[in-house]
Amino acid sequence: MAARKRTLPAGTTKPVPEKPKPVTHQTDPPIRPAKFTTILKFFLIFSIPYFYLIFSHYNIDYELKKPILINAVISFIGFLITVRMIPVASKYVLRRNLFGYDINKKGTPDGSIKVPESLGIVVGIVFLVVAILFLFNYTPDSNWLVEYNAALASICFMILLGFVDDVLDVPWRVKLVLPSIAALPLLMAYAGHTSIIIPKPLVPYVGLEILDLGWIYKLYMGLLAVFCTNSINIHAGINGLEVGQTVVIACAILIHNVMQIGASSDPEYKQAHAFSIYLIQPLLATSLALLSYNWYPSSVFVGDTYTYFAGMTMAVAGILGHFSETLLIFFTPQVLNFLLSLPQLAGIVPCPRHRLPRFDPQSGLLTGTNDGTLVNFFLRQFGRKTEKSLCILLLIFQAICCGFCFLLRWCLAGWYK
Repeated sequence: MAARKRTLPAGTTKPVPEKPKPVTHQTDPPIRPAKFTTILKFFLIFSIPYFYLIFSHYNIDYELKKPILINAVISFIGFLITVRMIPVASKYVLRRNLFGYDINKKGTPDGSIKVPESLGIVVGIVFLVVAILFLFNYTPDSNWLVEYNAALASICFMILLGFVDDVLDVPWRVKLVLPSIAALPLLMAYAGHTSIIIPKPLVPYVGLEILDLGWIYKLYMGLLAVFCTNSINIHAGINGLEVGQTVVIACAILIHNVMQIGASSDPEYKQAHAFSIYLIQPLLATSLALLSYNWYPSSVFVGDTYTYFAGMTMAVAGILGHFSETLLIFFTPQVLNFLLSLPQLAGIVPCPRHRLPRFDPQSGLLTGTNDGTLVNFFLRQFGRKTEKSLCILLLIFQAICCGFCFLLRWCLAGWYK
């Protein structure tokens, strides 16, 4: 039996099925390109005296100079990788809604742009890869290998806790505890001395030239780690400041280490400072890569991941390099910022979530508030400024404090210790 063909009633037409519309995915615009010109200026200002000291001023042994240069080459490769990875990682964090708006640009077109956050995770991962690759420079029976692994464990732990803080927004009282937990691997594996040299003017009153502190010294190391990580974290709020201060301090640490290596004849003392260089060179290289995107106007935000990681790395370098006193002088702006912030952090004075200056979208200038931060203090003292000029002023102050530390050590050499 043949099938019957169905016909439509008179005056009607057969409906034509609509073509499916193509599915479009809304994508965020790419981040601004890296500011290599700015990074080149930072690199030249600090690298020239550093390499001059290594190759010309001091006669450093080849056995010590070779691993330093190998570490520098690997660190430069880490810089290139970080520059390429940050734009890629930015897309992924935006997909997971890890972004923020620049409060200091509110009321302008830049204030409505989604800025990817927590890009410090890229810097931390590349740093760990570079530092682990450098382990091939050590022999399996090296005495420093245990402390090097412990240092990397503490830094890795701090990166993890910092990223958790970025995602979960941990309260301040917990933030003070996190570095203490991360420093445990270092404190447990620390096999160095726990004694201090008594300043010469105090020797007649104390009766000792060297005082062994024992467990008190390890407690001091833990507190130093807590301070360094949180001090970088709270001295922030404007584009480029967190990474910029890290770059300046890292350069000062490198110069200090080379000066101590060149002036000393103790092999163990030289190795301690070389150990510090092996950690700080990768930190500096990866931080410069991040700064190329975080400099004003910022394309990415670093997050607590970076500030915790940078602070812990410098604390570890200072502890195992045995120059914690010098490190604290390098951190003079952070110490001042902490003292200014103490009333609000302790709850004596009301503490808002963001202790940022006020931004005027008409003039593009920042005005200092009464909040206890060094950023607001500088604005109150020097008047309203643009965000970029304020950051440059704060970094110049950071460099002046580091320079004052070198001057102080030179003036007190032979008299104080």
